Parts: sequence; structure tokens; C-alpha cells
Amino acid sequence: MTLQVVNSPFDQKQTDILNQVLPTLTNAQKNWLAGYLAASQAVETPPQQVPQATVTKQPTRTITILFGSETGNSQRVAEQLSSTLKDKNFTVQLSSMDDFKPKKIKDVEDLFIVTATHGEGDPPDNAIQFHEFLLGRKAPKLDGVRYSVLALGDESYEHFCQTGKDFDKRLEELGATRLYDRIDCDVDYEELAEEWIKGIVGTIQEDNASAVADVTAVTASSIEQPIYSKANPFSAEVLENINLSGQGSNKETRHIELLLEGSNFTYEPGDCLAIYPKNDPALVKAVIEKLNWNPEQTVPINKQGEIRSIQEALTSIFEITRLTKGLLDKAAGFFKNNDLLKLIADNDQIKQYIDGRDLLDLIEDYPPADLDPTTMIDWLRKIPARQYSISSSNKANPDEVHLTVATVRYNSCGRDRAGVCSGEIADRIKPGDVVDVYVHKNPNFKFPFDEQTPVIMIGPGTGVAPFRGYIEEREELDLKGDTWLFFGDQHFRSDFLYQVDWQNWLKKGYLSKLDVAFSRDTEEKVYVQHRMEERGKELFEWIERGAHIYVCGDEKRMAKDVHQTLIQIVQDHANVSREDAEAYVNQLKQQKRYQRDVY
Repeated sequence: MTLQVVNSPFDQKQTDILNQVLPTLTNAQKNWLAGYLAASQAVETPPQQVPQATVTKQPTRTITILFGSETGNSQRVAEQLSSTLKDKNFTVQLSSMDDFKPKKIKDVEDLFIVTATHGEGDPPDNAIQFHEFLLGRKAPKLDGVRYSVLALGDESYEHFCQTGKDFDKRLEELGATRLYDRIDCDVDYEELAEEWIKGIVGTIQEDNASAVADVTAVTASSIEQPIYSKANPFSAEVLENINLSGQGSNKETRHIELLLEGSNFTYEPGDCLAIYPKNDPALVKAVIEKLNWNPEQTVPINKQGEIRSIQEALTSIFEITRLTKGLLDKAAGFFKNNDLLKLIADNDQIKQYIDGRDLLDLIEDYPPADLDPTTMIDWLRKIPARQYSISSSNKANPDEVHLTVATVRYNSCGRDRAGVCSGEIADRIKPGDVVDVYVHKNPNFKFPFDEQTPVIMIGPGTGVAPFRGYIEEREELDLKGDTWLFFGDQHFRSDFLYQVDWQNWLKKGYLSKLDVAFSRDTEEKVYVQHRMEERGKELFEWIERGAHIYVCGDEKRMAKDVHQTLIQIVQDHANVSREDAEAYVNQLKQQKRYQRDVY
């Protein structure tokens, strides 16, 4: 949202300030500001010049009432509060906690909770999910939210009204403002519940009847927000780091959830998140010791003269886990090692040498003579970001991003090694840690959002990631229609990634067809392209009806096999020549109906 100066009543300075403020406001803040300005205008306007109906300040904040009920008492009180507020022209949303999407809590303005406590301090069944979310790490900051809690319980239990106390304390911790003190009710709750309802209604009416007196002046300098990008990545907190692979799997696939609150990042299904990894501290230490460098010595890290310690530079700035021909060419000029000079003279030997080796191998195999650490900037390259397909919907998770990461592990030249980023995620990153990230838009892998276009998704292994985000977004938009997923991996029991999600979406109708192939569960290996062949007739019918086809995953084998299978299906079921089938598939590409995200 950008304010234009043309025909605007604001001067340039005011316009600049507004353009800085508006994009940073939440919906709740915008609604509050609109109401405040309306109220201020009404107060400043002489009554004789404006009809009384115009001057009267109307309630502007939306009220959300949530109830957690075991026997129905909390629901009855919540309904009574809702009815009372609606009678006084307030906008009210009433919901059971299990019907309320927990992540929507950030959009709430005034929140009133009525909850029972079950057993020994546990939330009632229909409040469990919301209770776990609000008391968990993923709960958002709730600055600007006003709230009050009515707790129903039984004093004969040790943890009397514990669930209500939990909510009351946690909301305060998250930054919400207590509008009216919590009241704890015993089994005879009616009188205290009535007192609570009257107290809330009276407080809101008093608040809406008076102009806001304490408004903090906001200057442009105090509201400037940094712009995060590839050059200025955002430090995202790790919320979850879960191993998706079951017992007995030959793989390690991790589900990562990161907090993007404050980044101003947005993403669409098909986009990627780029992570700047850090090198393994053990490898960094081994390199420094081998070169006999002082880890605390500072070195330049760019041409602008920024400096870091050698320890930090080799951990966070320079790539040391992968060798390239270019690196060897540059290093030879600084190492002063004749054997290295001989190596770089033979391209075939270079290709063979750099495969599976890192900087530690290089300095062990071709020891440099008195290598000056300040020259690192001239021969080491910066750590490139690693891109991963996003496996969540931004609409369903407005302040989060989810990734599906396969851990790379291998043994080379007598040492066990891991991928620089996937290894860090698997071995060293825990909830509460931060990683530097930015969103990488993928304009060539975009999905349709309507119920008329059939969609075919082919994503074995971690290639399924963008399709999880896509179907999650379709659910958020309540879009059904024809959607068909082909998924494959090694074993059904240990490698069926997001199995519960797919089954739920099948049941709800957001995913209409699912075909799976688990290559190691049968004597003869079966892959996704084999399932495509088996469903060739129907698959071609979908394509003829205008289906869009998406392929994500391994480029070297899977994507090539899927492409050839697709051509064969067209040839067989359109009854055309191989050449015509290839032309047909190429036309799908040109029409953006056949898109691939392969790596």
C-alpha cells in the first residue's frame, strides 16, 4: 500500500512518513487507527455543525469469544456474552476453540475466553489443540490485543481453574493487555459469570465512549524497517526440527519450521527459501590447526574492508566444504606448492581430485608454504545459500515457513562427511536457534487456483515439498476440484512423507487422487513413472481436459524418466508418432501447463 502525492492533502514529508508506517501495520492496528481518527474528528467538530448521529462513536474493534467446554457450561456463558455484546452493536465472532484456527489468533483484537478445566488441571477436549498452540513456542506476539478470561472449575480439585489460569498468564506473556481481571468460578458459577459479563461490557463501553488520550508520536526514524533480501538475510528462529524418517529408513529427512515474523517476507506455493549455512565447527577447527593460524586474528572478508576473526570467517563467510577448479587455480598462486601447480595443469586430474574433497583435504594433500590468512578473500569463495522448496502455505502460516530437507551423508577419502546445510540442520540446529534466510521467488513453477483446472503433481522424496504447500493453500482457500499426486520413496513404513496430511486432504476432498510407489518394498523396483504408466489412460484424459503437470525432485534420473514416460503416454493414448508426442509435450511446456522444479 503506497500513498500517492498527486491530489493528496499531505505534503511530501507527511507522505514519506505515511508510506513508511502503513506497510508495517497489522489489520488490528489499521482498524484501531481508523476508529481513533474517526473519534478524534467527531470530538473536534462542533456539535451544532454535525448531526448527532454522525458524532456518536461506534465500536470499531472486533470481539472474539472462544470457549473450551466439557459439559456445556462454558459454551452457555460464552453465548450469553456474545448475545449481550451484539445487542449493543458490537461485532462479535463466537467459536469453540477446536473450530478456531490457532494461527488466526494474531488477527484478533479483543479476545474473551471462557474455559473449563478437566480432570487434574487439563484443558477440555475441544481446547487441547488451542491450549498446546498458545502455550507452545509457535504462539505469536499479541501486542495490541486486549483480553479477559473466565475460568470455570471445581474447588475440590487441586488444580482449580488451571486451564483458565494458563490462558490468562500466557496471553499476558505474549504481550496482550488484560482488559478485565480473570474471575475463577466454582461449580456454582452463574453469579460470578454474570459479574464478569457486566464488567467486560461496561469496560468496553467506557473505553469506546472516550477519546484516546495517550497517543505516542511516531517519527519516521523510529519506524523504519530493514528490507531483508539475499544481500541482507533475515535471522529466522527455528520452531521445529523433526526427523520425518521412520525407524529402519535408509534416509534422514527433516521437517523444519521457521518463524518469519518481522521479516515482511511473503511467498507462494512453488517458491523456495534460501538458507545461508555455517560450516561444521570441527572442520573449521581442523583447518585452522593444520594451517597453524590464530583463530582470533582478524582478516578482511570483502573489498569494502570489513573484517572478522579467522574463526568467524571460516565458519560463516567462506566455503570450505567444496573444491572447484577455479578455487584450485587461485589457490595455486598462494600455496607455493609445486605439486599443486602440476595438478592444475591437467583438467582430467582436477575433475577427479575435487570430487568429494574439501579444503582440509587440499591443505593436507598440498601443504601451503606460509599461507597468509589475509589472502583468503582472494582465493576462497563466499558460502552460497542453499535453496529448498517451501512445503507450507503462506496463507495458512502467515508468520512461518516449512521446509523438507534430505540430510546428505557420505564417506569420501576415508572421512565421514555431510552436506554443509543439511548436516547443520540435522546435527547442530535446534528449536530456538536462528538461521539466516531469504525468499527466492520461482516464477516458473506457479500453480492454478481454481476448481476447474485439473492438477497433476509428481514429487518423489523431498520433491513432494511444494505440493504440500499447494494443497495446504487450496484448503485455506477452500478449493477442491481435480488434484492428483504421484509420490514415491523407498519404504512405505519409514519413508511416506506427510502421510497423515495426504490422507486428511483425501478425506476432505482437497486432494482427489493419490498414487504411491515404494521401490524397496517389492522384489522389482517400482517408481513413480511406473505408476504413471499404469494410470496412463486416465492421466492422458486429464491432460486433454486441460490439466497442468508439475514435477519436482531429482533431475538426473527421476525427472528424465518421468519426462520420457509422459511422452510415451501421449504416444500410446493419443495414437500418434513419437515425434508428434514430443511436440505435444513441448507445447504443454510452452503453454506453462508442464512445469518442473528439478535439482
